[in-house]
Amino acid sequence: MKYVRIGRRIEASSETLWRLLVDLDAWPVWGPSVRSAELDDTELRLGSTGLVRTVVGLELPFRITGFEPGTGWSWSVGGLAATDHRIESIGQDACRVHFGAPWPATPYLVVCSVALKRLDRLATGSPSAIMGASPLGDSVAA
Repeated sequence: MKYVRIGRRIEASSETLWRLLVDLDAWPVWGPSVRSAELDDTELRLGSTGLVRTVVGLELPFRITGFEPGTGWSWSVGGLAATDHRIESIGQDACRVHFGAPWPATPYLVVCSVALKRLDRLATGSPSAIMGASPLGDSVAA
């Protein structure tokens, strides 16, 4: 599957970003399209399955289709290839986070751009990322 990618430099360690990317409780905070997620397994890994609830009310099964600890993961949602998440370390306290969407879903990169901004705020400790995150837009003041 060919992915179209968007990325952002974030002034935080790759370990910090990795924890946010694999923590299902954090997904609704940084993921504009996610209301909640649950895992059928004890931890995210290749082959893990679960259920994601979207902000528009859909409940869809997911499967982790690619997994490289500390580096990235990809998934299918509702049986379709979905977002790919990658971290590239560029220093002790800096990394570049890339999200990829399958070529037919290129418009979804707009949502990924919002997610990257939220990840940046979460990883760098900005309270506005944690307080009052709106489901379909960027963070709003609480």
